[in-house]
Amino acid sequence: MSATTSTAAPAAVETARPARPVPPRGPGSLVNVRYLRVELRRLVRNRRTMVFSLVMPPVFFLIFGTNADYRAQMVGPHANVTAYVAVSMALYGAMLAAVSGGASVSVERAQGWTRQLRVTPLRPAAYLVTKVGSAMALGAVSVAVTLAVAAFAHAQMSAGAWAGCALLAWGGSVVFAAFGLFMGYLLPTENVMQVLGPITALLAFAGGLFVPIDDGSVFHAIAQLTPTYGMAELVRWPLGGDFSWVAVVNVVGWAAVFGAGAAWRFRRDTARV
Repeated sequence: MSATTSTAAPAAVETARPARPVPPRGPGSLVNVRYLRVELRRLVRNRRTMVFSLVMPPVFFLIFGTNADYRAQMVGPHANVTAYVAVSMALYGAMLAAVSGGASVSVERAQGWTRQLRVTPLRPAAYLVTKVGSAMALGAVSVAVTLAVAAFAHAQMSAGAWAGCALLAWGGSVVFAAFGLFMGYLLPTENVMQVLGPITALLAFAGGLFVPIDDGSVFHAIAQLTPTYGMAELVRWPLGGDFSWVAVVNVVGWAAVFGAGAAWRFRRDTARV
C-alpha cells in the first residue's frame, strides 16, 4: 500500500480588505450615545476636574455667602443676598466644569486619542458635540450641587428664580465649553490647565462673579468686555434685576468668537494629522 502526497502549493486565498465604515449622516448622527458614555466616565475619573467643578463652588459659597447679615438683606422682591452669591457660584461651577471638559482635548491630542477616533465612523461634528455635551453635563451637576447646598444655607428666592437661575447657568456654560475647546487646541498640552486655571478665576473676578461691580465705574466699563459679564447679568436676572441687552450682546459675541476659534483650530488639527 503506497501513500501519495500532494506537492502542489496551496491556492492563494484572496482576502478582501474591509471597507472603511461610512459615517452616518443626519442630525441624529451628531449624538453618539456610546461615545458620550465614554466621555462622561473619563470626566468622572478625573479627580482634579471633579474637585474643582463640584467642591470648590459650594465651598466658596459657604465662605462668602452665608454671613448672617446676607440672609436678611434683599436684592429683589423674593431673593436675599445669600441667593445672589449662590447663583454667582453656581455659574462659576458650570464655568469651571465646561472649561475643564473642553480643554481636555489638549491631552487627548497628545495621547493620540483624537487620531484614533478619526479612523472610526464617528463624524468630526459628532466629536465636538459630544465634547461640549459631556462638559455641560458636568456643569449641570455642579449647578445642582451648589444650589442644593445654598437651599440648606438659607438662600431665599422664588420657585421661578430657582429654576430660571439654574437653567441659565447651565445653558450659558456652552460658551465656556467652546472657550475650553479653543484653548485646548491652542495651548500646549503640558501647560493648558496651569494656564486656564488662573485665567478662569481672573475672568470670574473681572466679570463680577466674586465681587459686585458698581454701575458707571471704570471697572464696570472693563467688565462689560469680559466673557463672564454677560452670563453673570443674565443668570441674576430672575432674582429681580432688569433685563440687559448689553449682556445678551456680550454672550452672543463671545460665543461666536470662541465657537469660530474652536472650529478653526479643529479644522487645522484635522488637516495636519
